[in-house]
Amino acid sequence: MKRKVTQDLLDRMKKLLVDLKLKTAACELGPRLLKHGGEEALPAVVDVIEMEAKERNDRRVDRLRRLSHLPMGKTFDTLDRSRLPRPLAQKLEDLSAGGWVEEAANVLVFGLPGVGKSHAGAALGHALIEHGYSVLFTPTFRLVQELLAAKRDLALPRALRKLDLFDVLVLDDIGYVQQTPEEVEVLFTLMAERYERRSILITSNLVFSEWDRIFKNPMTTAAAIDRLVHHSAILEFNVPSYRTAGAKRKGDKTPDPPHTEAHP
Repeated sequence: MKRKVTQDLLDRMKKLLVDLKLKTAACELGPRLLKHGGEEALPAVVDVIEMEAKERNDRRVDRLRRLSHLPMGKTFDTLDRSRLPRPLAQKLEDLSAGGWVEEAANVLVFGLPGVGKSHAGAALGHALIEHGYSVLFTPTFRLVQELLAAKRDLALPRALRKLDLFDVLVLDDIGYVQQTPEEVEVLFTLMAERYERRSILITSNLVFSEWDRIFKNPMTTAAAIDRLVHHSAILEFNVPSYRTAGAKRKGDKTPDPPHTEAHP
């Protein structure tokens, strides 16, 4: 039993050191500790290395969160998943692990205004950061304007390379792009550049059949949809609006007007 515990600790220590990119230490530390009678100290050594790994991870998560521009309060802890159909809630949980990011896949979130699309997109972003992925959250119209300005300054390739540093772009409310030809061009260029290389998460109150309102040209619309859907998960928020539900609850709590009797 003791030999198994020792081997488990050695394996754990080696993995931690590899994750910390300390390859020489990963190969040498365990054998040298055993050679020089350090077996009793092994648990303490592993504890210290685990503390270092946790501190580094915490610093990385903090840095990624600062760079992400994610709304801080929009997490899964504050998302009312009881309102969501069980398959949709389960799909969100599955996506939060980040396997789709490894495959450079996309997530497309559809629904009417006020149903929680942006909150869900932001919550996924926060969860992905906890797993070590880099995320940028931005309203689509704002990013399009920044790319358009970069194009006018002949700096669009550099702007796209900068965005390429993020594993996931969360493009919120794609339906609100102003739809000028120049804006459509830079948005399509962004999608084409990330295709099968980096992931995009899009929220939209327009279903695919209405995307000609964004891209105008039918061929451009079809090409954009094709690139996004090729490797994607589609989430449909067919639920009542938060604002509508809130107004209804407020109305239900409104007391009846006092009854007054008519006097002759």
